Amino acid sequence: MMKKEIFKRELEYISDEGIRESTGIMLDLLPDYFYQIPASSTGKYHPRFASTESGLVKHTKVAVRIAKELLDNPSLTNFTLREKDLIIMSIILHDGLKNGLVKDKYTKIDHPLLVSNYIKQNSDKLKLTKEDLEIVTKGISSHMGPWNKDYDGNIVLPTPKTKIERFIHMCDYLSSKKFLDVEFDNLDIKY
Repeated sequence: MMKKEIFKRELEYISDEGIRESTGIMLDLLPDYFYQIPASSTGKYHPRFASTESGLVKHTKVAVRIAKELLDNPSLTNFTLREKDLIIMSIILHDGLKNGLVKDKYTKIDHPLLVSNYIKQNSDKLKLTKEDLEIVTKGISSHMGPWNKDYDGNIVLPTPKTKIERFIHMCDYLSSKKFLDVEFDNLDIKY
């Protein structure tokens, strides 16, 4: 099975065929460990469902589902259809290199930049405009919000500036909250 099949439902949320296909290409290019590891190497920063095997995938799926619920409510957002698609793409890929291109034991503080650069390096395989690519990579680069410093206190990541960047951060942030109790059937959210 191709890796992108794990995100079949989430890919269906993307209406633009080129953005959907580009997201699938990047999912297939992510390292195998992305599909196997918990969301947090220590278990301190994510809810129970994300602390298991494939927890990072579950965390990502919950973040996408939060985004979908909010984006479908016209009272809450005023994004264009294309912006919505790019937001979903960004959230699906945001932690794709969480432990590095080659798996490290712990989360890489600069993983948002690693993913963004990886997408740029593979942009010739994608059906994205330069503007699309910029929206996605900036959204991913800033998804950590205020948690943008290394262990020495040095700022290593940008903070969200645009409404799209803030929205991506919010969905990731909410998906990481320990009070969430989302049920899964294998790797699919139960509805």
